[in-house]
Amino acid sequence: MFTDARNLSDQTILEADLAIIGGGVAGITLARALAGNKTRVCVIESGGLEFDPQVQSLYEGENAGIDYSTSLTRMRFFGGSSNHWGGYCRPLDPIDLEARDWVPFSGWPFAFDELAPWYEPAAEIVQIAPGHFNDSRYWQQQTGEPIPEPATGRLRLQFVHFSPPTHFGSRYRDELKAAANIQVLLNANVTNITAVENGRAVKQLAIRTLNGLSHSVKARYYVLATGGLENARILLLSNDVVTAGLGNHNDQVGRYFMEHPHLSGFANIVAGDLVRLPKIFRERVTVEGRPAQVAFNPAQAFLREQQLLNATFMVGVAGIYQAGTLAGSGDSNAQANRDMLRAARHFLSDEGKTTDPNTLGVWLGVGGSCEQVPNPDSRVSLSDQRDTLGLPQLKLDWRLTEQDRLSFYANLRSLALEFGALGIGRMRETVTDPRDWPQPVAGGSHHMGTTRMSNDPSRGVVDRDCKVHDVENLYVAGSSVFPTSGSANPTLTLVALTLRLAGHLKDRFR
Repeated sequence: MFTDARNLSDQTILEADLAIIGGGVAGITLARALAGNKTRVCVIESGGLEFDPQVQSLYEGENAGIDYSTSLTRMRFFGGSSNHWGGYCRPLDPIDLEARDWVPFSGWPFAFDELAPWYEPAAEIVQIAPGHFNDSRYWQQQTGEPIPEPATGRLRLQFVHFSPPTHFGSRYRDELKAAANIQVLLNANVTNITAVENGRAVKQLAIRTLNGLSHSVKARYYVLATGGLENARILLLSNDVVTAGLGNHNDQVGRYFMEHPHLSGFANIVAGDLVRLPKIFRERVTVEGRPAQVAFNPAQAFLREQQLLNATFMVGVAGIYQAGTLAGSGDSNAQANRDMLRAARHFLSDEGKTTDPNTLGVWLGVGGSCEQVPNPDSRVSLSDQRDTLGLPQLKLDWRLTEQDRLSFYANLRSLALEFGALGIGRMRETVTDPRDWPQPVAGGSHHMGTTRMSNDPSRGVVDRDCKVHDVENLYVAGSSVFPTSGSANPTLTLVALTLRLAGHLKDRFR
């Protein structure tokens, strides 16, 4: 059942066994996992079924660090940020969950093997073909093209699946409507998670609507699932009992905000021809009805040996170099690239296989996405500015470290060596000053950290089961609980982790 909170009588009290704050990827995944049983579930969504600029403005906030939009990177209506999701799907690597002595504050409270079984059902939910993320033989069979094996030992191939993408709100709306035990409350803004006097349990949620109504929801258990930025903000706003904010006894709420720094324009790869570069390396191909493409990632042994952070690189054809002119690009480095192609032609081309004698080669664009060190000073806090409801907006201070930058360049050099060793091409960095980040540094709308998992309450907000430390009946779902980010986009892992949480909650309701 779907209910518009704006149409209820003022001061309505709703009751449920489980209240889920947020109707995005995590909230919808959790509700679906509990659909059809005796557990009464109430999903509380700030927006409606469609985009509304007035509702979206509630995501505006103050930026104190790297230039970053707190509003444009999120969507505040049913389905959440899946409404502008690009569909990139790949699991984290086992090393991403390990406590690495060269990565400060790293380590999840459980190993990859405990999370791995949840990836297959997560793949079904996001509508991708399951598995085969590292199986070159499978992809060779599917594409009919030979897949070159990495030659340097520094990199490995990861095969990325792309969801349609799945917009969770529209994809699963009818299913939730049909579930007798689920109520979705729309246009309902949770303004406070109200705790009992000692702060060790939640007694109710305070809800306000943009048309001036106030409601409350009472439940046995509560799950906060509003995203990596808003999860922290709501806990900080819930300060009527715990002055520092609910779950913030140790000043951990909001800290360790992580993104995947996305970089472009930092290097060009020139290839004599495309004979040695299979189609799946340079563009998306359709396999089992879904797009897929190759990504280059550091080998885990290499990461340990060199003590580097994880990274992901993908390439695509960006232009064709002719003997006289550069077709399809206004690249200012065209002459340098043509000179490099002429010099490398003998080594990059297979004699007799070049389709056009006037074609010197192709220009490959390179995109990079990096893991960053968990940094307690990269954080979400509350601003002095207030939103339409009169609540403090969030203040985001996203920071990167010298270790992040040095690791990126080390991985970039590995990519250059790999392309040369495979005989595919030659790479030239185009950054003006390698002592600085390539410009611009952008995020991927991947909001991670801020309510991180840790068995130690002094190092995190939630435990290994995603329950808030010292609060008996409050859980957090979503990428805000990630202790580290890896370099894979977070949605697939977010869904897997939510399914794991659903299993834990089902045991609670038995």
